[in-house]
Amino acid sequence: MLTATETKILRALEEAVPNPEVEVVLVEVIGSKHSPTIRVYIDTEGGVGFDELTSAQSWVNEVVERIDPFPGAYTLEVSSPGIDRPLRTPEHFMRFVGEQAVLTLQDPLEGRSRFTGTIEAADAEAVILAVDGQRRAFPFSNIKKAHLKGEIDFSS
Repeated sequence: MLTATETKILRALEEAVPNPEVEVVLVEVIGSKHSPTIRVYIDTEGGVGFDELTSAQSWVNEVVERIDPFPGAYTLEVSSPGIDRPLRTPEHFMRFVGEQAVLTLQDPLEGRSRFTGTIEAADAEAVILAVDGQRRAFPFSNIKKAHLKGEIDFSS
């Protein structure tokens, strides 16, 4: 799911988190090789507000500067995971059992590489989604990217 550089940054950030209530959800490196953007998603049980983002920006910046993952300039963003929260670990899937998720596979299954369904279960090896009325197991080793399918209720 993550590149070697993303994994290196993620591990360093996880080790440096000053507050045990803060979770480093995901690290993404996007954009050009000459001026990439490092996007760090953080979360807490109660969600992420301005104070959490401001506090995290400081220690995240220190860790990334120490690692110095890219020669030259890069942009650093610290963000909430948002409504389409990334799912990276078995624990993420376990926490969101009953929610809708979108998976993108590395190797297509039956001609499809993208599946949307309800998370029914997860363990260390795979996640089980209810897709098109069927229970389907997806090994974590074949999941390229995954996120919750955010829904907004406008009826309230």
